[in-house]
Amino acid sequence: MPAVIVENDTSQWQDETGAVYHFPKRYQAWLAEGTEVIYYKGRIKDKIFASVRLSADPHYFGMARIGKVYADRKSDKGDLFALIENFTPFEGAIPSKINGVYLETIPATRVNNYWRDGVRSIFQLDYDAILSHAKLLSSQADQGAPNIEGDPLTFESANEGSKSSYFGTRYERRKDLRVKAIAIHGLDCKACGFDFEQAYGEHAKGFIHVHHIVPISDFGGEKAVNPETDLVTLCANCHAVVHRKRDMTLSVDELKGMLRGRWVIEP
Repeated sequence: MPAVIVENDTSQWQDETGAVYHFPKRYQAWLAEGTEVIYYKGRIKDKIFASVRLSADPHYFGMARIGKVYADRKSDKGDLFALIENFTPFEGAIPSKINGVYLETIPATRVNNYWRDGVRSIFQLDYDAILSHAKLLSSQADQGAPNIEGDPLTFESANEGSKSSYFGTRYERRKDLRVKAIAIHGLDCKACGFDFEQAYGEHAKGFIHVHHIVPISDFGGEKAVNPETDLVTLCANCHAVVHRKRDMTLSVDELKGMLRGRWVIEP
């Protein structure tokens, strides 16, 4: 069955809309891989968020599919997180109630507490009814790559005589892929172990480079990127060394073999 997933304006989790969604383990059965979901926001509680919402009232604002589900290593409660696939935003807010009737079927036994659930399994008819009011924008996967010309965080490798391939285009720089890679691999460098927050404190919290393991030039065209197997987190130094030579790109194992020490601050 489809499901509605609630996105709060403030949350204990720093999820990215359309990329990663954390949830308590009690909702695991409802958010299996492949489940079609609709994003929902409740009534606004703080006007500071008005500019990033489609409406101050309860509304639906996008559709997606649940990808692979992982255990949250940072949780001691068994919480989980899912990768979000094919997120497609709505052009406008779809209100939870139209002409005085809710678009979701509320069981008679849940009238007083139905809206408290962060995840709600819904009937296919309800799912279709919500989408019948939606005008869809382009999906996240269809959005073009950002302009990387002059970007100091973009590294380049190329075989002699071949067209340069930038390792910072729509694959590494696409925001949802970056967020998914970090959720899976963490914020420490997978070559030397460096952690920016541990070294520099709050100012560097959340900073890390995301590297594509297989050179994009080897793809031979468009390729679906798996953030678990195709991407890895590296510190800026290690990422630069991987792309140091224009005629070759080091593997992470080759990079590890070159390391002469581990510059990790002990707690």
